[in-house]
Amino acid sequence: MTLTLDRLSRRFTNFAALDDVSLEMAPGEFLALLGPSGSGKTTLLRILAGLDYPDRGSVTQAGRDFLAASARERNVGLVFQHYALFRHLTVRENVAFGLRVRPRRRRPARAQIREQVERLLKRVQLEELGDRYPSQLSGGQRQRVALARALAVEPELLLLDEPFGALDAQVRVTLRRWLRELHEELQLTTVFVTHDQEEALELADRIAVMNRGRIEQVGTPQAIYQDPATPFVCEFIGRTNRIPLTRHAQAWRAGAWSLTEDPWNGRHREAVAYVRPEHLALSVPDGEPAWEARVRHVYLAGSVAHLDLYVAGIDLALEADVASEDLGRLGLHAGAALRAAPARLVAFPCDDGDGSRPVIDERCSWASPIRR
Repeated sequence: MTLTLDRLSRRFTNFAALDDVSLEMAPGEFLALLGPSGSGKTTLLRILAGLDYPDRGSVTQAGRDFLAASARERNVGLVFQHYALFRHLTVRENVAFGLRVRPRRRRPARAQIREQVERLLKRVQLEELGDRYPSQLSGGQRQRVALARALAVEPELLLLDEPFGALDAQVRVTLRRWLRELHEELQLTTVFVTHDQEEALELADRIAVMNRGRIEQVGTPQAIYQDPATPFVCEFIGRTNRIPLTRHAQAWRAGAWSLTEDPWNGRHREAVAYVRPEHLALSVPDGEPAWEARVRHVYLAGSVAHLDLYVAGIDLALEADVASEDLGRLGLHAGAALRAAPARLVAFPCDDGDGSRPVIDERCSWASPIRR
């Protein structure tokens, strides 16, 4: 059943942890709450878990007041970043805990609990470690125990609060792919809190990008990355080049490069453009508007090469990405000169009062016929 959050607000003294947040979660959806520390994502998760309550707003599910139910009645599974396992209990006992503390009338028989625990341990690939204690497990194994414990109560809503934050990079990659496969198998509605954009882009069906207690944009990973709605999303998701633009007659310029159309019909004098490193064309033909740039550094990262470029005429530093195998073909090395221009960008005009505040609702996207 769809979970609807309507205009949630939560303040702590003078700090607005949530500010008028509205969101819908579809049944079986994997939703990531993505944002920097202090953006409100964990506060939102705690409200859904019944560990906190909003000052204003509502949460409904199939027409009923979700917030009126106690934490136990909400049928929610919660997994914390630091596992929160009981050190004096074995793996089996940890997984069984949520079932054993149920009221007597709802508590399964011992045989049913034992069967459920064994099934879950097999699902999380820990069936041979059931008699161990948390101190005898690796970080990745502990996290899987915490997830099995959350799943034992057969929740309708699974809440994950940065569950991989305490793990090293290689274990995180392995576990998040395993988690996605598990989600597809169980079809639970899952809310995943993270500040790691790579995790969100890889795992989620949809991403809600949060900043200062508000949702900046909600969409699929592809939409969030390729079509960001605000300057914050442009800069927070992935890497990007921020390029100031100035209007000259009906064209927008940044040094020798120009955007010949004016999407704002003369209403603004300044704008800012955002260009992903992979959206910079590096061999622009003569006669086309482009920057005369020089390669300062080449950083090899496996199959991708990251280039550090500099445009001397306007003191502009740029980042560009190319396939490592193309470096030789394009003659790209430290000190090489090239002609660069955006092949695709997102731009926001700036408020004419101070020339710095982007006007969000007049955002434009632009693509060039120049080949990447």
